[in-house]
Order: sequence, then C-alpha cells, then structure tokens
Amino acid sequence: MFAYYVDNLSPYLVRFPGGWGIRYYGLAYLLGFLFLWWGLHDQRRKGWLRLTDRQVDDFVFWLALGGVIVGGRLGYCLLYDLPHILRQPLGLFALWQGGMSSHGGIGGVLIVLFLSARRWGVPFFHLADAVAWCTPVGLGLGRIANFINGELWGRPATVPWAVIFPEAPPVRGLPVPRHPSQLYEAALEGLFLFALVAWLRARGSREGTVALSFLAGYSVVRILAECFREPDAQIGFYFGFLTQGQLLSMVTLVLAALLWWLRRRSDA
Repeated sequence: MFAYYVDNLSPYLVRFPGGWGIRYYGLAYLLGFLFLWWGLHDQRRKGWLRLTDRQVDDFVFWLALGGVIVGGRLGYCLLYDLPHILRQPLGLFALWQGGMSSHGGIGGVLIVLFLSARRWGVPFFHLADAVAWCTPVGLGLGRIANFINGELWGRPATVPWAVIFPEAPPVRGLPVPRHPSQLYEAALEGLFLFALVAWLRARGSREGTVALSFLAGYSVVRILAECFREPDAQIGFYFGFLTQGQLLSMVTLVLAALLWWLRRRSDA
C-alpha cells in the first residue's frame, strides 16, 4: 500500500490579516507576463523581432490584457460556464472567482497578433513566432499554480506518484489518489514545448514554423494530458470519452493545419 501525498499546500505565497495576500496563481501570471516582456525585448535585440522598444512594450500590454486576460476569461465563460453566465452576466467580470481558458487565451492572442500586424505593417507570422517562443513558460507556471491550488486534478489512479486532492469529489464516500495531471501538463506544455520552440527559433526556421509548431504541439500534448485529467464536472464527457479540452484542442489542431496550408499556398 502506498502512502500517497496529500495536496494540502496553501494557495498563498504570503497571506495578510483579513484573508487576502499574494497567491501563487496570480504570481504565475505576473511571472509569465514578465518573461513575455523580457523575451520579446531579447528577441528584438537579437534581430529576431522587427519592432521598436516602445512597440514591444505596447505589444506586451495588449497581449496580456486583450489576449490572455480578456480572451482567457471570455473563453472560459463561453466554453465552460455559459449557463451560469447567462443567468448572471456580471459573473463575466468576477475574475477573483477564477476561471480562465487556455484555448480562449489562444484565440485572444491570435486577434491581438492580427491587429498588431496590420497596425505596424509587420507579417503576422513574424510576430507570432516571437510570441510562441515566450508562451510555454507562462503555461508551465500556470499549471504548477493549479497543482498548488489543488484544482484541475486528475482521474483516480493507483500509480506510486498519485496524489490525494482534498477538494476532489470522493469515490464511494472516500478520497482517492489521482493523477497529478497539472504536473503532467506543466512538463508537456511548459518544458517540452519550450524546448521545441527554442530549438526551432535558434536554428532560424522559416517564418511561421515556430508559431505553427507551437499551436500544433500544444494541441497534441493537451489531448494526451486530458487522458489523465478529470473532465470538468459541469460538462463531463462527450460521447462517453471525449473531454471539452480535447475537443477544443482538436479545433486548434485543425486551425494549425489550415494556417500551415495557407502559408504554403501564399508562397506558391
């Protein structure tokens, strides 16, 4: 019998009197945005990104606000919590209650990329490659924060590294060990994807290769990781086996293939 680890970690890095403090989840977002700012400026200095310092600062602001926060929140409310938002529309603005969607964030970032490319007269894929190089770090930090928060837990498991999440629903009235799927996703979406895009970026791949490889890679690893993750309680499975995350990742995988085809066609 294994002595399974119980995830009783505090969601606060520092907690102050009155029940407020610095949460790991918010810190993960902050560090992700700081890495995005540093990463884009570093690529500009290397000649990989044809923007001025001022343009990079503006770009980071709109990516963070319009792409990640607005896109991520809208994506969650529309894709995962629509009945509740229809009943209580003001819940859309209740960011403190949690609820962000990676796929919604991707959609928001794509819109910011398109508008920024038109505004500055820079090729879409030129900007997309630079952003894709930075994105896995934020994704990985977010998944680690999910684990610390004890949320988005995995399916029941008996592997030695399984974890008991106190907030997870019991099985037959008892807490059960589960896959630490947040850490699987941190390794795949963070470490693996960063290694992939960093390698492609360093070797001077054709414009668009980094961004499209990231989008396709994210879709594939998310589909795999969802095999170990408990589906969202308010949605469950489609057709008895398909999760919402897998369904959305199939859409982004098709989108990556379509963009790849359009890029090849434009070069023909």
